[in-house]
Amino acid sequence: MRISLFCLLFIAVALLADGVLSVAAAQESVESGKGPVLGDEVTTKLKLGVTIKATGNMFNGIANIPIPSEWPEQKVKIFQEDVTSNVKRVTERDISGGGGLKQMVVEIPQLAGGQEAHAIVIYEITRRKMQPPADTSIYRIPKKLDRTMQLNLGPSPMIESRHPKIVAAAKKAVVDAGTAWDQVDAIANYVRTNVQFKEGKLKGAAKALLDGDGYTDELVSLFVAMCRSQKIPARTVFVKGDCHAEFYLEDDDSQGHWFPCVLTGGMPLGTLDEVRPALQKGDNFRNPENTKESLRYVREFFQAAARGGSPKVEFISEPVAN
Repeated sequence: MRISLFCLLFIAVALLADGVLSVAAAQESVESGKGPVLGDEVTTKLKLGVTIKATGNMFNGIANIPIPSEWPEQKVKIFQEDVTSNVKRVTERDISGGGGLKQMVVEIPQLAGGQEAHAIVIYEITRRKMQPPADTSIYRIPKKLDRTMQLNLGPSPMIESRHPKIVAAAKKAVVDAGTAWDQVDAIANYVRTNVQFKEGKLKGAAKALLDGDGYTDELVSLFVAMCRSQKIPARTVFVKGDCHAEFYLEDDDSQGHWFPCVLTGGMPLGTLDEVRPALQKGDNFRNPENTKESLRYVREFFQAAARGGSPKVEFISEPVAN
């Protein structure tokens, strides 16, 4: 079907007016019709930050707090800031090389006993639902990936993509699948069929497969591990108190797209009704101030030198009524 230039520009302007897409993105979306189909949007506010109260003299305090990043389906902007004058600097940094995680970094040079400092930011986050593309047959497993994307192919904490049982299960799942999309769908169905949903402590993908049960994290981890064992990039997406998976395929123009996969509730592949903010995407990070070990999920962190007692630290992460 041909679309006139006038219609194309009309759609682009309409999308711009809603703050949804740039002109280039609107044009690409209309012309190609590839990638996830973005649906209804919900805007929420999230308050993130830290409060530090010194009990003795404190020096060289630094706090870092994970903050939401922007994605095609998620837009983020600062709505309000509240920073005390004794905070030297509040900055943002990407600790994943563009792979899915930003931090707010708060620097406090010194506090005398009894003094308090805080840095609190309210973010306005617009999240859109997603639907699968109309034609899934055009997608294929990518052959070349940059270094950042390579993290979505190897093992991660609790995601043992090279475990013999996981590799064997993935090969069994995709044996009769045709397209790349069909292969991913077969892996998702294998996880749902062979791992019973059961609440419990985090135990990882391999243990869930061996036990035949696991909580949401385990189902997601096993799906991600099985995809990776078949050279299909996949990762974990964390929202408040929950998670789901994403997988990455290229279209027939060699353009890559991330698609959602929800392992519970019988949702079709590529469909996501989640509108809570995506807090982190990925499952293999290193926090520069915290540890050199790989982290599945990066939490808040604070460090400082102190004399006369350790400071009291309270991290803030809570929704704000619109």
